[in-house]
Amino acid sequence: MTEDDEEGMTYAEAGVDIDASEAATAALVDAVADVGNTTDYAGLVPVGDEYLALATDGVGTKLLVAEAMDDYSTVGIDCIAMNVNDLVAAGVAPDAFVDYLAVDEPSERLTAQVGEGLAAGAEEAGMALVGGETAVMPEVVTGFDLAGTVAGLASEDDLFPGEAEAGDALVGFASTGIHSNGLTLAREAATSDDGSYDDDYPHEGYETVGDALLEPTRLYTYLLPHLRERDVHAAAHVTGGGWTNLSRMGDFEYDVTDPLPAQDVFDFVQKRGSVADEEMHRTFNMGTGFVVALSEGEAEMLVTETDGERIGTVREGESVEIRGLSL
Repeated sequence: MTEDDEEGMTYAEAGVDIDASEAATAALVDAVADVGNTTDYAGLVPVGDEYLALATDGVGTKLLVAEAMDDYSTVGIDCIAMNVNDLVAAGVAPDAFVDYLAVDEPSERLTAQVGEGLAAGAEEAGMALVGGETAVMPEVVTGFDLAGTVAGLASEDDLFPGEAEAGDALVGFASTGIHSNGLTLAREAATSDDGSYDDDYPHEGYETVGDALLEPTRLYTYLLPHLRERDVHAAAHVTGGGWTNLSRMGDFEYDVTDPLPAQDVFDFVQKRGSVADEEMHRTFNMGTGFVVALSEGEAEMLVTETDGERIGTVREGESVEIRGLSL
């Protein structure tokens, strides 16, 4: 990582103010607080002796990269993963998914590629893709927008408590790159100084910058059988807000002493946009897409059983400590 640069790009200047976004979300949550039960990642509706868990999300401005690259083959996977991973963070396996695609004009190529990505993501997640809606709205949408809703049934025993405990170990699971958040800042950086998505990517693994930005979000449904065997206290899907997402597991200090390595795409974005270290960690997952909090002994077994790695410890306090930063 580069040293902090006060003149560098920020997410807010690129168009997304995280603090304002969180305040707006809190206002919405307060307005509907008495309507139903919610966790930090899913809404819960009692159905007999089980809960119907629901989550909804979209792909965000990553769609603009897909449009610029004329490649819509992966954004369906992103749409599935952004929703499904939230259910996993609550301890719920996904059962069914519906999508909503809004376009300014019909395009068979676009809808076919989006559909192929949705189908691939649903198959990997082990759930049914039960249709959705495609709307043509030229006066509302410029280009296209893609979102969806996932549903899953879970018993009370399946659900994670949702609150970490002081002394817990943190186990992290690698991301595949930027995933589908922070793209407003990543796009701004990638296209600065006459840069283009078609530029050669300066690291191995991708031909162009656009290819690296379009790497689809990793699905973490494969973890559920292992997580349910362990006494997981809480989990975090590291999305918008970057590493500050760990605070959704409770008001503690999350001391990340051994973070997983960040993929080259983060180094590229940081250098191209002169983005400060703290801004990078408040915006992106920086190499880790999912984090679990559980006891030391349980963590050791989880690491043995999966591709997760011990990355830190939960302590008394209220911050996220990582790579010399206090978030």
